[in-house]
Amino acid sequence: MDSSKKTLIVFSGDLDRAIAAFIIATGAAAMGDEVTMFFTFWGLNILRKSSAPHHHKALLQAMFGAMMPRGTARLRLSQMNFLGLGPRLMRRVMRQQNVMSLEELMASAREQGVKMIACKMSMDVLGLSEDELVDGLDYVGVASYLAEADQASVNLFV
Repeated sequence: MDSSKKTLIVFSGDLDRAIAAFIIATGAAAMGDEVTMFFTFWGLNILRKSSAPHHHKALLQAMFGAMMPRGTARLRLSQMNFLGLGPRLMRRVMRQQNVMSLEELMASAREQGVKMIACKMSMDVLGLSEDELVDGLDYVGVASYLAEADQASVNLFV
């Protein structure tokens, strides 16, 4: 086990949970830790491009794609969403408090070398292709993530 290695499973696509995951990841990276974020199921929505090429999909996968948010600007809050007003209020308060936005946190994570990996099986289930997600990701199965988690001193589920 490597005490300087941390992993996060990002299962939620909620704005507040995504922000928390990236704050933890960038904080650990700033301390010199090796950080891996494994995005699965609804967490993949954080990585979706706001506009992506159209693909012919099976009915259920097309329905998933239509109902899931595209891009970080469309993520909802887990609590107090207030018909979409909640995320705007959260972002406003974050700006007022000089807290980096989710998009800035994601860019900072990349700059700090945080490894972001997308669960290939979840992508298949939800009908997502690599070109629908942001660039710079690794695409792996759960066994690859678990191999990294076995070596980490901290494994978090967000």
